[in-house]
Amino acid sequence: MLNYTIIVKEIVFNLLINMKNYILALFILGCVMHVNAQNPTTIIESNPDNSRVITTGTPFLLIATDARAASMGDLGVATSADAFSQQWNPSKYAFSETKSGFAVSYTPYLSKLVNDIFLGNFTYFNRLNEGSAIGASFKYFSLGEIELVQDEFSEATIAKPNELTVDVSYSLRLADQFSMAVGLRYIRSDLKIQQIDPNASAASSFGADIAGYYQSEEEAYADFNGRTRLGFAIQNLGPKIKYDDAGRENFLPTNLRLGGGFDFILDEYNTLALTGEVTKLLVPTPPIVGDEYEYEDTNGNGVYEPELGEETVGSAIRTGVIIEGKSQDVSFLSGVFQSFSDAPDGFSEELKEFTWALGAEYRYQDAFALRAGYFNESEDKGSRKFFGLGAGFKFKMTTIDLSYLFSASKIQSPLENTLRFSLSFNIMDGEYTEY
Repeated sequence: MLNYTIIVKEIVFNLLINMKNYILALFILGCVMHVNAQNPTTIIESNPDNSRVITTGTPFLLIATDARAASMGDLGVATSADAFSQQWNPSKYAFSETKSGFAVSYTPYLSKLVNDIFLGNFTYFNRLNEGSAIGASFKYFSLGEIELVQDEFSEATIAKPNELTVDVSYSLRLADQFSMAVGLRYIRSDLKIQQIDPNASAASSFGADIAGYYQSEEEAYADFNGRTRLGFAIQNLGPKIKYDDAGRENFLPTNLRLGGGFDFILDEYNTLALTGEVTKLLVPTPPIVGDEYEYEDTNGNGVYEPELGEETVGSAIRTGVIIEGKSQDVSFLSGVFQSFSDAPDGFSEELKEFTWALGAEYRYQDAFALRAGYFNESEDKGSRKFFGLGAGFKFKMTTIDLSYLFSASKIQSPLENTLRFSLSFNIMDGEYTEY
């Protein structure tokens, strides 16, 4: 006969042993989960001030210095040749009907606030023969006078920060209707104030331009004659500019210009020229960056869930972490190629980095001109939008051009409601008339 008492005791004993194992297993698992919960995990949070507006050193190089280009929306790569072609497309000099000449311009800057900030330009060109020409220019950007006072017992000292460029170009006709040009530019930026930093010195760099221009022969249409114009230019291609060894290197405003236009030659007195242009900075787009933090994973699932009370622990352990996009720490030449494919939002953002302008110019007997234009930039990339109006008058060998800017953006332009003027002097006019 079986002893049920012994059997029951053995069953109870085994159950206690198994329960002990289960409790031990649960205790170990709980410890592990607790350890995991207390083990910090890293998370990268995007900085709220991520701006992807492309900035460069010496941005004054992109300001239109001549009134003719300014009145047509800051375009000039494919307009007809004039004395100021040096800034936009020096290869146009090979199609100039004027043998040689020089020009001066004056552009007030921030005229609503101060009266001593301005951009001045002097340009000279000479068409050597039917196939080639040279050009040179000097551009000076004055930031006005800054009065410095160390304390109430010191006399005030005056600082005059400024930036300037000197450039030369050579253009050559490679065909009857096509020319190309190369240019070299020296850039000097004296913005650091010696009275504040005795070791401060001016920064300098150099840039190169490559340009091309096509101008067709005059062709007859139904009720008018016409002429096609095309142009391109890669400008300010050169090393970054840096003020000191510890300072940041800034890209030059390297840019690509593409344009086209058509001249409606209505009769021997009246001509209407329409021109369009697109421009893109060949500079890397700022990436989206963030800071890396540690946080307590209270749920142990490896997912950051701030809505459940999880918070970061302390300050960032690493800053400036790239979340989307590419690093800007590249050479200027690599930056040119990278600029076409580094926008964090992809192709749609790359398109926003193109600015465009449309301009019209009516000329009567080449003695009087009326001009208008519009410039547009994406709101995410600077939001420059403005209309330009202008006029030109020619007296024998002298041409006077005027322009006025109306801002169309919520962000006020430094040149808004600014009257700009330029003077051109033809040393030998009418030397070449076959165009």
